[in-house]
Amino acid sequence: MPDWSPTSWKTKPAEQQPLYPREDQVARVVDEISTLPPLVTSWEINALRAQLAEAARGERFLLQGGDCAERYDHCDSGTIANKLKILLQMSLVLALGGQRRVIRVGRFAGQYAKPRSDEFETRHGVTLPSYRGDLINAPEFTAAARTPDPQLMLRGYERAALTLNFIRALVSRGFVDPARLDYWNLDWVKDSPMADEYRRIAHQIGESIRFMESLMGVHPGELQWIDFFTSHEGLHLPYEQAQTRRVPRQEGWYDLSTHFPWIGMRTADPGGAHVEFFRGIRNPIGVKVGPGMQPDTLKQIVEILHPDDEPGRLTLIHRFGADSIGRFLPPLIEAARSTGRTVLWSCDPMHGNTRTTADGIKTRNFEEILSEIEQAFDLHAACGNRLGGIHIEVAGEDVTECIGGARGLREADLKLAYKSGLDPRLNYEQALEMALFISRKMSRGA
Repeated sequence: MPDWSPTSWKTKPAEQQPLYPREDQVARVVDEISTLPPLVTSWEINALRAQLAEAARGERFLLQGGDCAERYDHCDSGTIANKLKILLQMSLVLALGGQRRVIRVGRFAGQYAKPRSDEFETRHGVTLPSYRGDLINAPEFTAAARTPDPQLMLRGYERAALTLNFIRALVSRGFVDPARLDYWNLDWVKDSPMADEYRRIAHQIGESIRFMESLMGVHPGELQWIDFFTSHEGLHLPYEQAQTRRVPRQEGWYDLSTHFPWIGMRTADPGGAHVEFFRGIRNPIGVKVGPGMQPDTLKQIVEILHPDDEPGRLTLIHRFGADSIGRFLPPLIEAARSTGRTVLWSCDPMHGNTRTTADGIKTRNFEEILSEIEQAFDLHAACGNRLGGIHIEVAGEDVTECIGGARGLREADLKLAYKSGLDPRLNYEQALEMALFISRKMSRGA
């Protein structure tokens, strides 16, 4: 792409970018990050792209999940290990029931920036810039905290590096060995109506592992069982630009801040800066699509970002809401098909089902989330297509942020353990229940 560079996005309209007091300070931080070691490698990125190509052919299933937005002060071993654990456990349930290998992609090690509906926030007559995530500013409602600070990009790079370092250590040292069933932590769900099914699955996985050990004569802990990949919304373009570089013995440019960046709905403009930046990087990429996406616009996006129909290149992540997916998804499936390109479709059942209680608490109804997932499977099948992944916001702990589920959480229960500062997440039990639901759907041929 002779007309593309890591900075060519600056020639296009850039939405959702903060207004820094001094651009020269931003440039210095970007230059500093560009000289630091990459957070991920090109061969990891290429491996993920190959696996996503298999998912588009129906041979794998994409599980992408994690926090709505990471916080710098939550970069601790327990939080990271819990997120890793729930993704592993969900993936084993999906693999067991769906009889497909699962791609595990975390929304971590970089999910530090958030789009906002309003540029400013007003409280008691005082107007300040909106909180845009720890990569940009701080949530406290003061002028100092809300002023965008470019030094926070450096802190984001450091927090991402620490998170990745710990994840790689856990993965390489047996933490994710499926034979270690103590990591299932079933005591936590002992009162759940689905506890017996959880235990049955754990026992079945254990028996399968022991059979493999006997057959191969190798202890499972000696094998490389699990790949984990990272992802985040590529929202803050100076940060993405800073880690974008050429690498030896590879063609093109790689965004080495993450394996799998995606474009959010608010920045999916074919003529905008985000699409311009994403069209030039070699990473597999995602694009969020929703009710506001017109079929012709989606066709433009697919043709710009996926010109060579490279296997595993493009994932379309749809988010509509349980009450509207039936109206909006089929025309977009047809629009993407009309381009002649192969894409992977993934369902985000979370964002379209967000609502606010009378007490002003943001929540999601678990039954509506499952309804959107079920409709997504059925609508893709009716269109002669295939749903190949799920994209969720999930906590690996006992939070009460989404109502419903096997335990029947109600609005009154939200105050028991509501910890998210932004969007509500599924808790440990709801996440496993969702995995069981999807695995049953897959086992019936979806």
